[in-house]
Amino acid sequence: VAHVAGFGEDRVAELRSLLGKVDGDALRIVGIGAGAWGSVFIALLRNARNDDDDAPALDMSLLLFFWKEVDKPTAEHLFEVINAREEVLRRLIRKCAYLQYVEARLGDRTLYADEILRDGFCINMIDTPLCPLKVVTNLQEAVWDADIVVNVLPSTETRPVFQQIGRFWRERRTMPVIISLAKGVEAAHQPLECAVQFILFGFSGYDLSMRVEVLLFFLVLKVPILKSFFPRKSFDLVLAFLIMVAAGVPAENVLYLGGPNIAAEVYNREYANPRICGSEKWRKPLAQFLRQPHFVVWDNSDLTTHEVMGGLKNVYAIGAGMAGALTNESATSKAVYFAHCTSKMIYITHLLAEQPERLAGPLLANTLLKGRNAWYGEKLAKGEPKIEMGDNISGKRMIQGVLAVEAFHELLWQPSLSVMHPELNKPVAPVELCPILRALYKILIQRNAPPGAILQAVRDENMYDPWHRIEMDAVYIPQLLRAEKEPPLKIPMVTRGFFSNVENAGHPLISTSTHQIIQGADAS
Repeated sequence: VAHVAGFGEDRVAELRSLLGKVDGDALRIVGIGAGAWGSVFIALLRNARNDDDDAPALDMSLLLFFWKEVDKPTAEHLFEVINAREEVLRRLIRKCAYLQYVEARLGDRTLYADEILRDGFCINMIDTPLCPLKVVTNLQEAVWDADIVVNVLPSTETRPVFQQIGRFWRERRTMPVIISLAKGVEAAHQPLECAVQFILFGFSGYDLSMRVEVLLFFLVLKVPILKSFFPRKSFDLVLAFLIMVAAGVPAENVLYLGGPNIAAEVYNREYANPRICGSEKWRKPLAQFLRQPHFVVWDNSDLTTHEVMGGLKNVYAIGAGMAGALTNESATSKAVYFAHCTSKMIYITHLLAEQPERLAGPLLANTLLKGRNAWYGEKLAKGEPKIEMGDNISGKRMIQGVLAVEAFHELLWQPSLSVMHPELNKPVAPVELCPILRALYKILIQRNAPPGAILQAVRDENMYDPWHRIEMDAVYIPQLLRAEKEPPLKIPMVTRGFFSNVENAGHPLISTSTHQIIQGADAS
């Protein structure tokens, strides 16, 4: 094993041994998704290796899905950033790459996100130049023989992408390790959406005409029947377990890494303490492998708690931005908001995790005060941008907190679920004990309340002390999320004609083989 500066030969050798790597075969790490945090994470690993080695032990790349154009204002700002940093300027001149940025500044050339990322510029974080990165744009090429896959996809893209990746990995003898930097829960799909997605991926062995025939058949069934095949609760998963099911990898191979990390600050060597959560087999060697002097990774077994907390942080960060803007950054008002939202984060985590870590809320809530979700909440409170403009903002990309608000609200309002209200002493839906979440849902999703509603939720004179929520015992509701110990069930492929043996199926219009597939999808 060649020496890798920053990692240490022993750490690389230990990981290579666990992955079954032979001498001369590089350890391949690929990041899927090239947002600010994903780009910074791969850049940290590249900075820690010795680029002068003739036979490096590590091969790292970043998968970029979109060929987004860099608009002229961004190109102009990028040119200013380049000229303000002598080391970046010299690097681009040595590579004969400087001229393309001059031409883009003049409007004579269009730059694309993938080509500037190869030079170390993330389109979502122009002000913080990174090291040059190896960028690929083909999914199969990126993941085919990867040993470690780092997922930084938005929650809305995670399921379809990993279902496709799972098809590439069917012939593999050993499965790679997946480190997910994404967080939260997947919102329950509508039955029709589930049916379309299930057919497109589950029937991939058939030609397009067959899949269209199957899709039309499901459309004829209409939503009432589809609901019996695709119940809501089957699709309420934390993203790590969703990846496990979609890609067909063992549960122990999927880990979550997160914490109070601002991408630009981490890359600029601000001290950070992220946590990697999952099976002991992988989390401890990976924590050692990823650890750097300014990026000290802790390991923890409680994946559900930390991932849910990370998603809730995105939810309540939007409210924090609103509260700060509406109160002229009042320290007292923000402290009140912080007390309420952290208690709710802990309470919701206790609903979703059987043995949650009590300190996870305060540990992960630090980035409530900064980041694109807090920025978005602040701008909404000031009237810019308008909420009708949506949650995909130029220069910030997708504001994940908006999606998380909908996902958590949908998860906690289900009529079949109830908890005992500590003061009214009657059963209520879990979301009724989360007034800030309900206010954010009205503001961002229903769009029938102004941003000022967030202050009303905080200042509600009937709200009881947040301490009561933290001290509530036995609130865990197992059916809210997939049980951590339940093994994933792979969806079998169709092996017979779709319309054969119709009369023998569980439903009079469904063949036996298809009925079994639907049952498998429901169980997964």
